[in-house]
Amino acid sequence: MEAVGLRIGPNHAFKVLVIGVGKRKMAAESNNLEEILRPFYQRASEAEDRLARLEASLSRNKESGNDEQLKLVGEIQSQLENVKAEQLAEREKAVNEIRKLTAENAKLEYRIIHLLRALKEADSRLAAK
Repeated sequence: MEAVGLRIGPNHAFKVLVIGVGKRKMAAESNNLEEILRPFYQRASEAEDRLARLEASLSRNKESGNDEQLKLVGEIQSQLENVKAEQLAEREKAVNEIRKLTAENAKLEYRIIHLLRALKEADSRLAAK
């Protein structure tokens, strides 16, 4: 045992001796504790490494997933634009057809009015004879 800095008096010498033994014991316990904790530190380090690899993998998957999603969104937008163009063309056709049918209907109504008037005149002539 090492008694460094002994002071005069029995109580002081004992305290220094106990402190010296306590330090050695603590150093031994510290070394023992480090040995006990070494596997835990190693597993924690391995877990951190795995986590870093998973995060990197997830980041790559998100980037590739975003590319796929952007491509899909682009395709859907293209299809939507095509459908809108087709709908506009069909609407223009329908409007033209409606105008055409409205004009034809007006002509036919005009003819019906004149035919009815001519029929009434013919009936009144026949009745007058």
